[in-house]
Parts: sequence; structure tokens; C-alpha cells
Amino acid sequence: MAKRPIEPFRIKAVEPISLLPEAQRRRIIKEVGFNVFRIRAEDVFIDLLTDSGTGSLSQFQQAGLMIGDESYAGSRNWFHFEQTVKEIFQKKFVLPCHQGRVAENILFSTILKKGDYVPNNTHFDTTRANTMHKGGIPVDFPCREADDERSDFPFKGNMDIDRLRAFIQKVGPDRVPVIIITVTNNSVGGLPVSMANIAAVRGVCDEFGIPLFFDAARYAENAYFIKRHESGYEDRTIMSIAQEMCGHADGIMMSAKKDGLANMGGFLAINDEKLLGRLQEMLILIEGFLTYGGLNGRDLEAIAIGLKEALCEDYLDYRVGQIRYFGEMLQQVGCPIVTPTGGHGIFADAGKLLPHIEPAHFPAQSMVVELYRRGGIRAVEIGSMMFGDKDPNTGKAVAPKRELVRMAVPRRMYTASHLEYVVDIVAEIVKDKDRLRGYRIVKEPAYLRHFTCELEEMAGYPAGAISG
Repeated sequence: MAKRPIEPFRIKAVEPISLLPEAQRRRIIKEVGFNVFRIRAEDVFIDLLTDSGTGSLSQFQQAGLMIGDESYAGSRNWFHFEQTVKEIFQKKFVLPCHQGRVAENILFSTILKKGDYVPNNTHFDTTRANTMHKGGIPVDFPCREADDERSDFPFKGNMDIDRLRAFIQKVGPDRVPVIIITVTNNSVGGLPVSMANIAAVRGVCDEFGIPLFFDAARYAENAYFIKRHESGYEDRTIMSIAQEMCGHADGIMMSAKKDGLANMGGFLAINDEKLLGRLQEMLILIEGFLTYGGLNGRDLEAIAIGLKEALCEDYLDYRVGQIRYFGEMLQQVGCPIVTPTGGHGIFADAGKLLPHIEPAHFPAQSMVVELYRRGGIRAVEIGSMMFGDKDPNTGKAVAPKRELVRMAVPRRMYTASHLEYVVDIVAEIVKDKDRLRGYRIVKEPAYLRHFTCELEEMAGYPAGAISG
């Protein structure tokens, strides 16, 4: 039996939620083109679409909102924010922005030129799209253990050092303006990167004279896993581990909507004073002045407080334990998942669950649709619909290695009973898995199609499938 974690907090305010009748949910999902991003939030019962900006603020963050200084330049909240970011992330210069993808946009608009390569342990959706939008070519080097479903290796988020080095030698360091490590590695299951691997990537960067940046959205969760699983860090504080991690990087891109425990915000943090001026020009052009960067003073205050709260070991014990509990329950009802479990959500393996639906017909999206139909649950596809990139040589779509459904758990939001309800609905889907249908896209944009595309359910796929 899975061990149920205890919330290390008391609930002071509640938001009512309601489960719509199933017939209404079926009508809604069809009307939005079977794309859960287009569903009204009030029509969702349990929302596991993302952990980005969806968590609950603490009493200290709520209090911080009341002392927001909304001055255009030099607000007191900016100085608190700047001091906190410098302390944790060990960088000289901080540029606030309203979320992580803006940090990506500002950086890549400044340092990328057409045909440049951007290596990553694994790009997530906006980082990949921002790279491509600027004419760059995203390349992924996940470690080999990430593909071994039988392995319980705790650091499956690692980068493959040998393949990274060989790639740079092949294309030449002049075509690689930056190397990025995503911590934790969202696309492979929210799994962490070890300190040893971070140091090894730093060594490759030094060898070829290439700057290293982190996508540090879940830096605290990554530091927690290092403390729990990497020798020599058992007695270290989460803060000191985070500082050591970030000390290896030349720069940080962060969405503070994850481990900043805030509803909005992000930043770039760097050491390079020459690069700083170019980034500042771009920040002012597209976001706002240097001391607010598209954020209210109250947002800056909430982030400054949240960045420290995310380092609390009691909170992280609960956070990671909650995800582990959720994953163990799903396995008990026969749902295959990515293991070991990570820090921010469960990644169900829809390709394994629904082998009768080929990748071109989006098995993970089929499961996503069924979660909403049956239980009013919203999750997200991480498979051929999100990452079905076209091969630059052939123009044909290249399916990712796995067809996953991510059920991301908002921070300090849902209790164990909410997750147990989700497990009950997944158990129903597992029982009826052979009846689920595939989908085809009928309308899509050039970039990030999963956000806005429209789909249709494929009739007679398979015979006897559940009707919408």
C-alpha cells in the first residue's frame, strides 16, 4: 500500500469546485476541438494541466502582496527580489520578466543566429519553440538511462556527456552559442540532474569555450533529489546545494511560476557584463523597465518570498512524497508510468497503455480527452502532438520516443483525496483502454501547435470505441 504523505500546512481559504455532468463534459470537449487548453477553467474539476503559476500562495506571500510598491523604477520590492535571486542563484546581474518563455525569448534574440545549435539535456516546449523561432536548431542529449524503463537510476534527467562532446566536435563550437541544462528535466518525467553531471557539462563548456545556462524552473526540487540520492550531500542544506548547482552556470533562465511558488514572474540572471547591456535593451523593448520587467511590485515581492519557501525541506519532503504516492497508486491500478517518479507530476505512458493507437493518431491525447470526459480532469499530452517535429531533411514528422500524459500537480493546492479521485478515474480508463480512439489534427499553427490546434476523433478506431 502506498504511504500517504501528510500536508505540512493548514488550509485558511478554500475555492469551491464542481463536477459537471458527464453529458455536458462530453459536449464541451467536442466543442473545443478535443483540445483541453481551450476548456474554460470553471468547467474543470481537477486541473493537472500544469504546475506553472497554478499553486497556492502562503500567508507570507499574501501579506507581501499588501506591501507592493508599484513605482515605475526602483521599487522596494525590486531590491528584495534582486537580493534574493543573487543569493540563491549566485549571479551578479538580474533581469526580471513576466515568465520563463520571455527569458528564453530575450536570451535567444540576443545570442542566436540562424543555423546555430542549442544542446539541452531535453528541451521542453517553449524552449524548443523559441530556439526554432530565432532560426536555431534544438538538439537533445538525454542520458541513456532515461530510455531504460527497467532502471531505477535516480538521475534520469542527466545529459549524455559523450554524445554532447562528440556533437560539438562535429559541428564546431562556433555554431553552439550556449548549452542548456533543464533542472529538473521535464520532458523525461520531471527527473533530476545530478551535481556530478552538472559539473561534467561545465567541463565540456570550459573545454570548448561555450557558456552554460540553466532552465531553473524547478531548481529546488532538483536540489532536494541531489540531497536524497547523491553521495556527499546528505547533510547539506537545500539552499547550499542550490547555490552550488547554480554556481556552475554562467546564466539562469527561470519561470518563477514553478519553484518560485508564484502565480506570475520569471527572470534572467547572468555574470557577463558585456552581454548584460544587450539583454537590457531587449528587456526594455519588449517587457518594461529594468526594475520591474513586466511585473507588478507585489508580484516581485511574492516571488522573493516564494523562492525561499521553495527551499524548505519539510515542504519538499511533502511535495516529492505526494508525487511518489500518486505514482504508486496509479501503478496499483495498472497504469504504466515513467519511473522513478519526479518532483512535479506523474507521466503516464499512454503508448504502453494504448498500443492499438499509433503515434500519428496521438494515443496520449486520447487518454487526455478521456480523463476529462470521465472525470472532469485536465492533463496534458507530451508526445507526438507536442513534440512531433519535422525532420529538416525529409520534412516528415518524427515521433518522440514516448507518448506520455503529464498530470502536473499544482503546489500546495490539492490534497491526497483529490489525487485518489484521479486514480479512480484512471482505473476506469485502464479497464476500458481497448475502446479508446485515435485523433487527427484538422487545424494547427506553425509553432506550439498543442496550445491551439483543433482535432477530430477518428470514427471506427477501433470498432466499438467509446463515442464522443
